[in-house]
Amino acid sequence: MSDPAPLPARAEDAQLFELLRQLAHAPEASQRATAEALGVSLGRLNAQLRAAAEAGLVTVSRRQGPDRRQRFAYALTDHGHAAKERLVRAFLSRKFAEYAALHAELTGSVTDLMPLKYRSSLMQSNLAPIPELYVSYDSAQKLKVEAAELTSLDLTPRQICDLELLMNGGFNPLKGFLSEEDYNGVVDNMRLSDGTLWPMPITLDVSEKFAESIAAGQDIALRDQEGVILATMTVTDKWEPNKAHEAEKVFGADDLAHPAVNYLHNQAGKIYLGGPVTGIQQPVHYDFRARRDTPNELRAHFRKLGWRKVVAFQTRNPLHRAHQELTFRAAKEAQANLLIHPVVGMTKPGDVDHFTRVRCYEAVLDKYPSATTSMSLLNLAMRMAGPREAVWHGIIRKNHGCTHMIVGRDHAGPGKNSAGEDFYGPYDAQDLFREHQAEIGIEMVDFKHMVYVQERAQYEPADEIADKDDVTILNISGTELRRRLAEGLEIPEWFSFPEVVAELRKTKPPRSKQGFTVFFTGLSGSGKSTIANALMVKLMEMGGRPVTLLDGDIVRKNLSSELGFSKEHRDLNIRRIGYVASEITKNGGIAICAPIAPYTATRRAVREDIEQFGAFLEIHVATSLEECERRDRKGLYKLAREGKIKEFTGISDPYEEPKNPELRVETENVDVDNCAHQVILKLESMGLIAG
Repeated sequence: MSDPAPLPARAEDAQLFELLRQLAHAPEASQRATAEALGVSLGRLNAQLRAAAEAGLVTVSRRQGPDRRQRFAYALTDHGHAAKERLVRAFLSRKFAEYAALHAELTGSVTDLMPLKYRSSLMQSNLAPIPELYVSYDSAQKLKVEAAELTSLDLTPRQICDLELLMNGGFNPLKGFLSEEDYNGVVDNMRLSDGTLWPMPITLDVSEKFAESIAAGQDIALRDQEGVILATMTVTDKWEPNKAHEAEKVFGADDLAHPAVNYLHNQAGKIYLGGPVTGIQQPVHYDFRARRDTPNELRAHFRKLGWRKVVAFQTRNPLHRAHQELTFRAAKEAQANLLIHPVVGMTKPGDVDHFTRVRCYEAVLDKYPSATTSMSLLNLAMRMAGPREAVWHGIIRKNHGCTHMIVGRDHAGPGKNSAGEDFYGPYDAQDLFREHQAEIGIEMVDFKHMVYVQERAQYEPADEIADKDDVTILNISGTELRRRLAEGLEIPEWFSFPEVVAELRKTKPPRSKQGFTVFFTGLSGSGKSTIANALMVKLMEMGGRPVTLLDGDIVRKNLSSELGFSKEHRDLNIRRIGYVASEITKNGGIAICAPIAPYTATRRAVREDIEQFGAFLEIHVATSLEECERRDRKGLYKLAREGKIKEFTGISDPYEEPKNPELRVETENVDVDNCAHQVILKLESMGLIAG
């Protein structure tokens, strides 16, 4: 699709607004009547109509009727209606500012009061309800019956998070998953096709097979993973995106070390669908139900409490004493009430699970004054997109009724890239947010790096300590905290609350008591199974935790007997192994896996599944292809060379060697016991078994 023409400049906004308002008010009026109403000539009107049509704000169609002189009819598009509303808000904002300035000049004081007829933008955003995409209860019951006959799509967890925030207004002004035109605008310049600021692509990715069964204009039913119909969607667009371009523009690099880029290339469907959504019911959450609020429920809560200013604290980590002091200061600086608004959807792989985090938040909540602080959970699938994510979080918090938001250092940063450097600069997110905060309609409160001053027994902003050379400054990094938890070391009370530490220790006991997975990978005949068996015996000899061996051949026989050896089936087999290993790890056991696992992306997916619950060690059994063929006890390589076995790893199918495994084992001229002992030493060095 071609790019839409740019919207008129501010100097022309007034004329554009008059035109759009007139067309919306009297769509059937003749051109002559429209020109008279606007006080312009027919020639001037035609020029304005042409410009509006080129900008995608107005559609032109042939008029049906006896008057041949009145050949064309004009109507506002959805983009035109959105532009009209934007211009209304901009006009009111300017007038409110003029009113405030005049009031200050006449009275010498600042006022929050506005005439009832003209509510301030703060009142509109903070108190008034916002649009939702749900239909009424009666309509939903009828629509459920009708939707049962539609082609259905079972949504992924990330898509369910996106759909929930689309339906409840958290993603306002979006009315559904992005069209191709909107997607291109968002990816390239953070704007929808009507010019509205929106930094993150919200797309419905599907497989090629599913896309082939769908045509433009078709309605589909969107279901959760239990098959419950949540919404219907009218498919208006279907296209194959350039994912490398999306990664570069949205995440700053097409680098698989970024979790969202890895998701984009290795988990998301190849085809995108776009179109408006009709909400039937919200996804069901059985956990912390009293803590979950829609945007309109939060706005009603703020109205009831009389909160005019609310500062949101975005977090995906447990709160410690420094966070409490930071949020206190932020609320005081903004003269606002505080909303602790943690993400409980999808965060970064390896983060503390949301059940533990919410228990930590609830423990800390008692430390805040109840009359000034509230907490609500946000079911958002984070993308870890740094600067763009900060702007996105601001829009979402604005929709939830907040007027201010704390933006942290390296906000929503994913960590290191493939070169070992940070993906984003420490203040890139704050800079981009500051650039757009007026348009977002929410003010940024800078995150301040808080440190503990021992002599004064209090937290202070690091850059505001004038006597830093004369006092003792204490701080514990996230890495150091994780080390202390893993090794069972003391966590000082000046750093965190005892209640928080107790919750973290329940979920993260010392590493020597956690479950873990040892994942061997290598060519057929490399010695994986032999070393895995020796390791299993050594670990069972030590005792303390149950040990389970998930050998490739055993799994093929008992879990994956129906699978072949295509790439799709190999991936499915490895994912099954990963699932079983994650359950063993979660429950404190040791899983030893020994499949070929030839593909990097699949091994990474298994790692992410397991690291939610414990440690994952990738062991590359680096036996050469020549040595594996020489060993070839089963004669498989010979058959593969003769073409009698198709898609054989190392011969007719690739093996992608691990680039950074925890351990690489050479088996040529090395006995099995020595190889297994190398793994034992690695486990000891990681603290997973007692030395």
